[in-house]
Amino acid sequence: MNWMDMTLREYQAALASSSPTPGGGTAAAVALGQASALSIMVCDLTLGRDKWKDGWDYAEATQLLAIPLLNRSGELAQADSEAFDDVMACYSMPKQSEEEKQVRRDAIRQTTLRAAEIPFETAQHAMILLQNLPALAKFGNANAVTDVGVASLLASAAAKGAIFNVEINLQSLPDGMGTELRERLSMIKDTIRTVAREVMDEVRLRMED
Repeated sequence: MNWMDMTLREYQAALASSSPTPGGGTAAAVALGQASALSIMVCDLTLGRDKWKDGWDYAEATQLLAIPLLNRSGELAQADSEAFDDVMACYSMPKQSEEEKQVRRDAIRQTTLRAAEIPFETAQHAMILLQNLPALAKFGNANAVTDVGVASLLASAAAKGAIFNVEINLQSLPDGMGTELRERLSMIKDTIRTVAREVMDEVRLRMED
């Protein structure tokens, strides 16, 4: 079942069920899609309106980034669930002989690495979207500035939730696997923390104008 083909009620019911998928990684990717959609809305409310002309360039840049994420976030939501299912399937592989054990071990590691790579991409996209939002909050349509704030919260949740999934998968892998992911996680977490605060500051300042 593709989560993006479900109604909202059906998706929430699936998320609330005891089934392992969809889980937190899928929910993080869905949050990224919601953040993107809200960002696009604010861009649409800014572009072409002379009163917010100072925000046109920022709105256009954000829109160009966010529109493709509507589709990609759905793909990541589905891929995250499928990656977890693949890992679980590998644990069911035969392990009688030493050869079977090695094949099973290698398969578990490869699928686990894939299960880390997918939420890592979610976190990257969320970080980049988030980096566009301080300027949108400052120069975009002031009547929609709180929507930028909500988009920021959703993007931050998407990034942080995805990172949880990256970290838990990397923990079960040898140090030699997922090296690039391990090295870049700290920077992504620091960036998300800093930029999310910047967006909130800009939203509050704009609300006080």
